[in-house]
Amino acid sequence: MLKEEQFKKILLDTRALSEKEFDLYLEEAKKRNQAIEEYLVSQKILNEEKLYQLAARHFNLPFISLKNATIRKDILFLIPEPIAATHKIIAFAKTDAELKIAALDPQDLQIFEFLGKKTGLEIKISLTTPESVNEALKTYHKGLQAEFKELTGQEDETESAEGGNKLKELAQDLPVIRIVDTLLEYAIFENASDIHIEPTEKEVIVRYRVDGILRNVMTLPKSIHAGIAARIKILSNLKIDEHRLPQDSRFKIATKEYNVSLRVSVIPTYDGEKIVLRVLNEKTSIISLEQLGFQKRPLEVIKRNMTKPHGLLLVTGPTGSGKTTTLYAVLHILNKPEVNITTIEDPIEYRMVGLNQSQVNPKIGYTFAAGLRAFLRQDPNIIMVGEIRDQETAEIAIHAALTGHLVLSTLHTNDAPTTLPRLSEMGIPAFLVASTCNLIVAQRLVRKICQDCIESYTLTKTEIAKLEKQLDFEEIIKTLKSEGLLTDKQGKESILFYRGKGCKKCNNTGYKGRVGIYEVLEVTSQISDLIIKEAPAKEIEKVAREQGMLPIVEDGFIKAKNGITTIEEILRVTKE
Repeated sequence: MLKEEQFKKILLDTRALSEKEFDLYLEEAKKRNQAIEEYLVSQKILNEEKLYQLAARHFNLPFISLKNATIRKDILFLIPEPIAATHKIIAFAKTDAELKIAALDPQDLQIFEFLGKKTGLEIKISLTTPESVNEALKTYHKGLQAEFKELTGQEDETESAEGGNKLKELAQDLPVIRIVDTLLEYAIFENASDIHIEPTEKEVIVRYRVDGILRNVMTLPKSIHAGIAARIKILSNLKIDEHRLPQDSRFKIATKEYNVSLRVSVIPTYDGEKIVLRVLNEKTSIISLEQLGFQKRPLEVIKRNMTKPHGLLLVTGPTGSGKTTTLYAVLHILNKPEVNITTIEDPIEYRMVGLNQSQVNPKIGYTFAAGLRAFLRQDPNIIMVGEIRDQETAEIAIHAALTGHLVLSTLHTNDAPTTLPRLSEMGIPAFLVASTCNLIVAQRLVRKICQDCIESYTLTKTEIAKLEKQLDFEEIIKTLKSEGLLTDKQGKESILFYRGKGCKKCNNTGYKGRVGIYEVLEVTSQISDLIIKEAPAKEIEKVAREQGMLPIVEDGFIKAKNGITTIEEILRVTKE
């Protein structure tokens, strides 16, 4: 929030950086299109809290961290949320004469003057960090249940509201509009990937999927279900009086803070229409392969194979395991002016400059296979197919890889070795699979331990016995030793693992954010021979392991030993 010259003066006066260093970092920040403050914090050159403490000293103001502070609702709401969000200011304490405000820019005098007049109190400024302000802004949304009680206080006669006009009126009813807006806004602030609105016999249950796990958010009266359904249908341009057939569509929400695309699916159920909204954040920046959580050796294998001029690169895993994100991290590296990259997707999840992105539309016959055929006449170097779903798409993708194109795609299989026989089962001759496949990456997403409440523990004998039944624990120990995470003398009982205790920051779950666990299989000449012989997946896996492939479970255990995730998470997603 502070201006560039102010930051320079603060950092030079406090001798946190020399002028030469500052100019160097400023140049780097401009290259990345970042503010200097953002660059210094993201590159861990300066800690955010330290930076704002230096600024507080410079302005001769107190510094406050609101990270774990509990702010009374009546004080917080003295500043309306739109003003707090725009000016990045939070009211955190109050006496009869004073109102204490945490701010990022102490020179925003106009707003302080306005608040002084509005509240009739003397305004006392403290400097805080952007993270503190963002955390405090979320508190405005914590009172969601209370807000809904207020909004749903007036019962609507929705049970009888079946006619089209009545539904239209209902969808434009102010409380209904506010309920839907608050539901969507709260989901965006919670970083939910999906919103489920499920009618039961007597009520409506709202659930959010956060970090891959569904959790109940609230229960609403059944009487407002028809209004909510009609409102969402109007937003997404669906038929509001159609209750017997499934419908799907999409709509967008754009504000200064976020730019979100919502995919809507409505299906008829016994108790009414169930609505699921997939939240796609269009402002999400492309993550690098390193940030995705690849180990050093598998990362080298990926980088070696993605620079090959032709062949097939597959990413496999169940729905919602981050396959598209991995493909885009690869495309981000390959995206250069000298290559023509075309993608066909359902839906387009990321927008990237330099790519020709196309959306399938089965209603008009524009399928993955039809798109792929058309692409081959567009002189592409690299083609990305959202998903190989059928034999026709698989055949065209394989032939494109054979005729000098690099083809990237996804497939639904449980691990890397089973992908090869799966392609043969789809009717692709084994010799074609062997000659076109360069690389297969199998992946899952695991929740990361919340770093604010992380604690270490050692496994009990019972837990070790249970793990030995489920996994090849000896092999895992061997891998941990070869990675230098355990000494040769360390026994199973003395290994430190980690978990989250649960705190305010992570909603008492012990987890915050997600990271991938991977299995990277390179198709070498030896593996090719096995494919041609139509060897079973077990045999392919055995040879791949001998050649250095790190199985997905072992990659997970490396991350568990490093305090990134928990053993429970690895078992949950790999279902060993």
